[in-house]
Amino acid sequence: MAEHFDFDEVIDRREVPALKVHRMVLGEDGMDLFPAGVADMDFRAPKPILDALAQRLGHGVFGYETVADGLMPALIVWMEQRHTWDIHPDHILRAPNVLNSLSMATNLFTEPGDCIIVQPPVFFDFADIIAENGRSMAENPLVLSSGRYEMDFDGLEACAADPRTKMLFLCNPHNPVGRVWTKAELAQLGAICRKNGVVVVSDEIHADITFQDHTYTPFASISDADAQNSITCLSPAKSFNIAACCGAFTVVPDETRRDAFKAENSRLTVNKNNAFASVAMEAAYKDGGPWLDAAIAYIEGNVSLVRARLVDMPEVSLVEPEGTFLLWLDFRNLGLQPDELTQFLRREAGWAITRGIAFGDSGAGFGRLNIACPRARLEKALDRLVHAISTIRDASK
Repeated sequence: MAEHFDFDEVIDRREVPALKVHRMVLGEDGMDLFPAGVADMDFRAPKPILDALAQRLGHGVFGYETVADGLMPALIVWMEQRHTWDIHPDHILRAPNVLNSLSMATNLFTEPGDCIIVQPPVFFDFADIIAENGRSMAENPLVLSSGRYEMDFDGLEACAADPRTKMLFLCNPHNPVGRVWTKAELAQLGAICRKNGVVVVSDEIHADITFQDHTYTPFASISDADAQNSITCLSPAKSFNIAACCGAFTVVPDETRRDAFKAENSRLTVNKNNAFASVAMEAAYKDGGPWLDAAIAYIEGNVSLVRARLVDMPEVSLVEPEGTFLLWLDFRNLGLQPDELTQFLRREAGWAITRGIAFGDSGAGFGRLNIACPRARLEKALDRLVHAISTIRDASK
């Protein structure tokens, strides 16, 4: 008998200081909005994780601990069985979170004033990390062609050939546009970067959430040469909705870079173990597969709902996602400036989503919608959008 997972359960996230529904994000005047900005799920975490955490809590002693023996093997088996990526155990380092790994790579392997390539519209924290560490950003914008984003390899070649360019931040799968890069695309990117001495730092936190007919390819699995020129950032935070009790992993095949990472981890004392994070991650990788498969199917159902409801709304279009639980919506036909669009969605539709302009100038007129929520909530939010759009239509008659 197949296990049942209740993704329709409505859980009041205001009972804890959840960022998605906090006034820090919604604003004092937005506490009743549909909260679909912050990139986590509204689903209860998998039962094996909850059971493992409860068991560890029941032990009652929370002194200093080392990493559990089963954690790294669980990760390795998961990546091999789920994604056919055979990671050498010695290449894996612990990290507090993916952003920490990105920032550390920036500081270790570039110098102030060096350029780091990004591919906007892309996760806004990339720009923050580059700026806050005194580096310069080289933009290689994605190209929207026939409703699908593609890499501009000629532009990438030009960026990489600049002697100031030392690193590229890759988002694989891509947040916010939902592309799951193909092996051929990643191989071409890798070849350009290797030729020009540009190291690839790949944020693969959304790796596990891909849709039918789309397969995640770990960048480091393309070839041995690409692996040696890469740093991969992994975490089960998105996959199992455990960002608040989770850590991350940095996969560094090159020995010299790995030794540098180890030394920096020690210097900054970020290599300490959190017992609950270790327990949650091990349980996720060992026993979370059935829950994740069901969650992906439910999220795909939410994509279908959005797609169907937009049929009668030519003012808004969906950039078809290949993975993640984040939808990239094109509102440009409304003819609104970014601030106007934000206010329209908040005041007329009751939506609090992430502004497209936050992901770079090419995101102007777009918005990122998180659909990892109970379907009834999404349906109600779409009803509000339909009403708001109809109001604009009526006003223009």
